[in-house]
Amino acid sequence: MKTYDIVIIGGGPAGLAAAVSAKDHGIDSILILERDRELGGILNQCIHNGFGLHTFGEELTGPEYAARFIAQAMDRRIEYMLNTMVVDISAFHTGEPLPVKKVTAINSEDGFFEITAKAVILAMGCRERPRGALNIPGYRPAGIFSAGTAQRLVNLEGYLPGRKVVILGSGDIGLIMARRLTLEGAEVQAVAEVMPYSGGLKRNIVQCLEDYGIPLKLSHTVIDIRGKDRVEGVTISRVDDNRRPIPGTEEYYPCDTLLLSVGLIPENELSEKAGVKLNPATRGPVVNESLETSIPGIFACGNVLHVHDLVDYVSDEAAAAGRWAARFIAAHAAASSDTSNHLSAPVSAPVQTADTENAVSVISSDGIRYTVPSIIHPGRIEKSLTVRFRVDSVYHNSSAAVYFDSEKIKQKKKRIFAPGEMEELKITEDDLKSCPGLKTITLRIEKKQ
Repeated sequence: MKTYDIVIIGGGPAGLAAAVSAKDHGIDSILILERDRELGGILNQCIHNGFGLHTFGEELTGPEYAARFIAQAMDRRIEYMLNTMVVDISAFHTGEPLPVKKVTAINSEDGFFEITAKAVILAMGCRERPRGALNIPGYRPAGIFSAGTAQRLVNLEGYLPGRKVVILGSGDIGLIMARRLTLEGAEVQAVAEVMPYSGGLKRNIVQCLEDYGIPLKLSHTVIDIRGKDRVEGVTISRVDDNRRPIPGTEEYYPCDTLLLSVGLIPENELSEKAGVKLNPATRGPVVNESLETSIPGIFACGNVLHVHDLVDYVSDEAAAAGRWAARFIAAHAAASSDTSNHLSAPVSAPVQTADTENAVSVISSDGIRYTVPSIIHPGRIEKSLTVRFRVDSVYHNSSAAVYFDSEKIKQKKKRIFAPGEMEELKITEDDLKSCPGLKTITLRIEKKQ
């Protein structure tokens, strides 16, 4: 059984950034486990530009962005295994103050094998919600694809999935594929969105739909798929406030392809098997300010934690996870060297445990769908902490207010808050020191009076 200080599950942008950061913070024994045939994750099929403005100060395509981090990992000689599927994560006690993590994986060369690690970073990304979650009546003909599958077929495999296309859902991948298929000669007839607002970034609505004359039909959904062997057409209907089809508003579109861009779900089957507590709003792990889950020594970052809209934010968050994992190991080593009292050893980095002593709960309220992190230990904050959140609807001329217990300490004003855009706020060390005995931090949307 091989042993590493840190095992990172996933070799996409989150896993790579976490590995580079951990290496730069003094950890030499690192292994990345990637189930695909190459590093880079989903970025390898995202050949459009718009990546890297925050991280590198220039606009890159997805493969170019991934290549930058792959090069950094190679320069640091970080170990990785490709075509390797992790099937289980568990924790067990060996007499040490904190449990050792065991990662079970399989590939064609080594077969079934196990690895122990002092810390594990979850960076598995997310997957698309399938048709089965939508309850659309009709047969199961050829020609129904998730938007990400269609993106892979066009950009990596060189296949055009169809000639006449309707897209259900206005997530960013669906919007980008509307433009991509148009450029490849397909006719994208409409993008239907069940919500009264788009789930994608405003810039993608403009650049991918409006610039190409593709209609976006808000408060519409697909209610029927015609065709038995291959899609022949779909029926779209307007929906009411309860998302139920309104009789008499049906429109029929002859087409050979239906793309589904109906949301992303963090890949957390492994997390759940390991006993990690999940947040029902994000479907990702509940984490504290260190991006540590409910199991000490297991960290999470990127789209497995919550779905991001910019890969630059993924890299930033993953770098923090790598840094905190390195500190966890340093604290673990210092604590282990003190045989008289394992967990009271003075160390340069805070000893992280799963206890809730002095923990402050971060509460989502009144228009805030979720926050990351969900728990903060004020004594561990390094100058400032970024709290990321999403709203649950479109809010105009409003502010996101932060309350320490019942006292309002800051707010972020915006002309428009939209669910498709992730927001962030900074909570500083000084903010926390100004409120000793703090129990809760509440974020809520307040409309301008």
